[in-house]
Parts: sequence; C-alpha cells; structure tokens
Amino acid sequence: MSSPKPKRTTFSFRTPAALLQWIDSDYTPDGPEKMRDEPDRVDWIRCLPFLILHLGCLAAFWVGVSPVAVWTAVALYFVRMFAVTGIYHRYFSHKTYSTSRVGQFLLALWGGTTVQRGALWWAYHHRHHHQHSDEPEDAHSPHVHGFWWSHIGWITSRRNFPTDYSTIKDLAKFPELVWLNRFDTVVPVVFAFAVFGFGALLEAHAPGLGTNGWQMLVWGFFISTTFLFHGTACINSMAHLMGRRRFDTGDDSRNSFILALICLGEGWHNNHHRYQSATRNGFYWWEIDLTYYGLKALSWTRLIWGLKPVPKSIMEEAARADHLASIAAAQHAALAHGEYSSLKKVVPAAAAIAVATAAASQMLIPKKAEGPAMHKDLSAQTEHGSKAKPNPPTRIF
Repeated sequence: MSSPKPKRTTFSFRTPAALLQWIDSDYTPDGPEKMRDEPDRVDWIRCLPFLILHLGCLAAFWVGVSPVAVWTAVALYFVRMFAVTGIYHRYFSHKTYSTSRVGQFLLALWGGTTVQRGALWWAYHHRHHHQHSDEPEDAHSPHVHGFWWSHIGWITSRRNFPTDYSTIKDLAKFPELVWLNRFDTVVPVVFAFAVFGFGALLEAHAPGLGTNGWQMLVWGFFISTTFLFHGTACINSMAHLMGRRRFDTGDDSRNSFILALICLGEGWHNNHHRYQSATRNGFYWWEIDLTYYGLKALSWTRLIWGLKPVPKSIMEEAARADHLASIAAAQHAALAHGEYSSLKKVVPAAAAIAVATAAASQMLIPKKAEGPAMHKDLSAQTEHGSKAKPNPPTRIF
C-alpha cells in the first residue's frame, strides 16, 4: 500500500496546458499516468472556472431576487441532484439498473448539467473510492486527508483531473460517452445559456414575475450549482464522520438521515458500502430514499428497467446487526444507570415482601385433601415465567 502523496500549496504555472484542459479534459501532454503521480496540490489555473462558479453567486447583490428565480434554483437543485445520485452514481458507477444505448446517452446529458465533470470521470473516481475507502489511496477520505481536502480540496488537485479509462472499460467502449467526458464543459455551457434564455423569455412574456435572464442565470445556474456541489461533497466528507454504522464494512461509512434528505437518499452510505449493486440505498421503508422513488417512477416509462433489489441475505444481516445494536444500547444504559437505579433496590424488596406474604397465607389456610395429580403445560412459562402471549415476529421489510 503506497503512502498518500504530500500536499503542496504552491501555484501551478503550467498555464497553456491548464487553459487547454478547460476545453479538452483529456489533454495531458506528459501523459495521464505522470499527472496522477504528482503530489496533491491546487492547480489554480485549471480550477479557475470552479472559482468563478462560487464568485458568481455574489452577483445576486446586483441582479436582485424574485420568488420565481429562487424556486427555479431550488427545483434545479433537486432535479440535478437526482442526476448525480440516480445517474452518475447508481447507473454509471454501479450499474444498478439497465437502459438502452440511447437512454444511456440521454442520462449522460442530464448528468452533464450538474457541472460535476463527465460521467466516466465521475464513475472512475467513485469506483476507486470503493476499492480504497478510507485508505491512503482514497482521494477524498476525511480520515486520511482531513475534512476540507475531502470536501473540496481533492477536486482542485491536478493529479485527480485525468480519467483512467482502463478502469471503466464497460463505459469507455461507447465513443459518445467518451466525447461527453472529454469535452465536459460543453453541456454546462449550453445549460447556462438555456437558463439565461428561460429568464429572458419570462421577462418578455411574463414581466409580472419580476425576473430576467441575468437574474435567472445567477440563481438558476450559479447559486443552484454551487449548492448542488456542496450537497454532493457532503457525502465524501461527512458521510464518513456523522451517523451510525449498521454494517462492519471495513471503513467508516455511516448512515445519516440528515444527509439522506440533502442528497436524496445518498445519506444511507453505510448501507450502500455494504451492498453497492442495489438500486436503493435506504434498505427499509422508513429510510427515505427519494432517488430510488424517482428511479422507480422512471422505470414505468421504460427508459430504464431491471432495478436491482437488496438480497434477502443482506436484509437478514441488517436485522441481526440492528438486534445486536439494540442489545448493546440496552446494556450500555444499564451500566450507566444500574448502580443508581431505584428499581434495582425497589424490585427485589417488593419481591421479597410478596414471597413472605404468600408463604404466611399458606401456613394459615388449612390444606384440602389432595386430588388426582394435575400436569401443567409449562412451555409458555419457560422463558418469561408467565403465560403472556409471545410477541409477533418482527417484520424485516
């Protein structure tokens, strides 16, 4: 296992190559392998568009705000978050469902609007993450590299720019996907113009809404996309720090209800790390997984099909893990309060008084003549000492 590359904070002055990579992400004059062997450092020229995206949010002070612009930003956040979670993640990274070649291309176009690079780059890095989760090779492990590097720093490093097509041969065999991945700025630019055009159209035909092209561009593209990025990045940084662990997966992946709401179900990260091939990350009905619900609805259109379920063996393992966790929690509570619990003192005393009272009454009441022997069925009392009806079996689903 190789040690992580030391991080540098120096500037990268490979300006011509960095500028060309804005247009052609596969442009690597010295070869992608040499770039991946570089130490971690921020390439300010190459990630300038990323900085512009964040700075563009400040333009809201000049363009103002309107309800339609804000609600458009919110809608585009969720529509494109679904593209990240349901398309880039659950299809391109893990193939948890099937689609046609045309459907695959349409999904890749949808994913391109998220401004999170191409589908093949995204899938390559995510598969690599699962192979080396929370190990030194993991590019965005908060336990190895720290919170901020795992959240945002890793994406600004030159060594993480190239796509290793040899690790995603199932996707690299489609030239249309490779083209979208190579020229990954095309879709975001077209999308930005479309958002601007939508605002201009509303200004011309529905002036009462109080919006325009520039306002819609700032709210519907810059602000919405920036929130979308940080929402997605929370899975890299926070889903290995906050929440509970149902499964022992060999890493520190966790389940978080809060992150599941922010990222449409991706917060059930420990579930996902236990079984990556399932279409749903929320294994139980109460584990809200909006991405799965959307994919289920999308399957009714026949654009996608073959959604893969969680195997019965995994659900049984989950039930055992939850049962053991409940026992451990009860034992912990008993240890924490047992020495000072009033019940510990009251219950034995009450039991002793009851036994003494019963014994005294037997001594005072004269015995009747013994009749024929009676045999009781004690099977219902062997475990709990009472004839209480057994609890119904716990449902797994």
